[in-house]
Amino acid sequence: MAKSRTPVEKALENGAETRVEISVDIAGLMSEIEALAQISEGDPPVVTRVVFSEADSRARAYVKELCQAAGLAIREDAVGNTFARWEGRDPALAPVATGSHIDAIPNAGAYDGVVGVLGGLEAIRTLQRSGFRPNRSIELIIFTSEEPTRFGIGCLGSRMMAGAISPEQALVLQDKTGRGLDELRHSAGFTGDLAAVKLAAGDYNSFVELHIEQGPLLEREGLGLGVVTHIAAPASLRILIEGEGGHAGAMLMPDRHDALAAGAELILALETAAKTTGAIDTVATVGVCEVFPGAVNSVPSRVRLETDVRDTDSARRDGVLTALKGAATEVAARRGVRISFETVNADPPATCDPAILAALDASIVAAGRSARRMVSRAYHDSLFMARIAPVAMLFIPCRGGVSHRPDEYASPHWIEAGVDVLARTLARLACQ
Repeated sequence: MAKSRTPVEKALENGAETRVEISVDIAGLMSEIEALAQISEGDPPVVTRVVFSEADSRARAYVKELCQAAGLAIREDAVGNTFARWEGRDPALAPVATGSHIDAIPNAGAYDGVVGVLGGLEAIRTLQRSGFRPNRSIELIIFTSEEPTRFGIGCLGSRMMAGAISPEQALVLQDKTGRGLDELRHSAGFTGDLAAVKLAAGDYNSFVELHIEQGPLLEREGLGLGVVTHIAAPASLRILIEGEGGHAGAMLMPDRHDALAAGAELILALETAAKTTGAIDTVATVGVCEVFPGAVNSVPSRVRLETDVRDTDSARRDGVLTALKGAATEVAARRGVRISFETVNADPPATCDPAILAALDASIVAAGRSARRMVSRAYHDSLFMARIAPVAMLFIPCRGGVSHRPDEYASPHWIEAGVDVLARTLARLACQ
């Protein structure tokens, strides 16, 4: 006897134009987002959840309870990446995945990452309520430490899953208090073998991440949803400039080797290099400037800068770094200072998979929505998942483009739209 097909499965078989009636419980989802926002190291509306903190542990427990209530099977790896699986008809097939992160930088908001986690869970529950049964398993992933707050490096969990950072490199990571990764993960209950975190290419069939835009374009242009085609990636450098200090009154100008003045030239050289690539996708930032000894009446003898250079084209991005180092050579010689560089990371950009983009496009049409193609200039766990499986991202608008602040906000209307399209996309991919 042929197995019966649910309305969702029949609609998917009949083509992208068929409308599928699925129902997102947006009221319930918004309640869960608000409940998670209350789990914070700061007072509402501030959301602060640094990885492996007490608040992070409570937030993980809350999300796992929701996943268990949905009948999902949960496992965790040695660094705390959490996987909640809805078993498909054929468990041998590589699963389809979605997800994001729930850690939050200090003084952040309620939606960054969370929309992708709780929205991903609601997409699964929406399909469950519709009667759909996936052929491939569908897995929700809650990634560890997407934010760089604790260890100074972002996407730690997905980096390790992709093998972009080795267990040996991970074990030397420390926070500002000197506590290492091993101590902190053990304190949070994660004690397995870090080598087992790495996954093989093909372990997932596909990965789709739902996220707030963290920029103003969708809201400003009234364009609805954003289908991400490329994810920019950063190269982060630490620059140490060593000059000669002295009394601000007694050291005459011709005799100075001012480390901060040299640093100011490098900051401007970096800005110029980024502005002159000919591409709007090139951005460069100096976000840290530490001055020693830091006294108003003392010539700076040492300066440490931290830079972030991003682009969707790695060759163009690396050209900016080459220009910066060339400027450093000239500045060092002219000013009589020493300049050294340390590369923190230089990750390759990612291109989203055409087949997943097509599935998103078809789902947007089926849901009666509109969208535009766009670039993600912020990077996400999808950047590293692209080393394991084909990926794509779906953006929803956020008010004013504001993110990483307590007033970060995404409306229920757009969250519901994103979950609706995500659910349909997961169903399409899970039918393959």
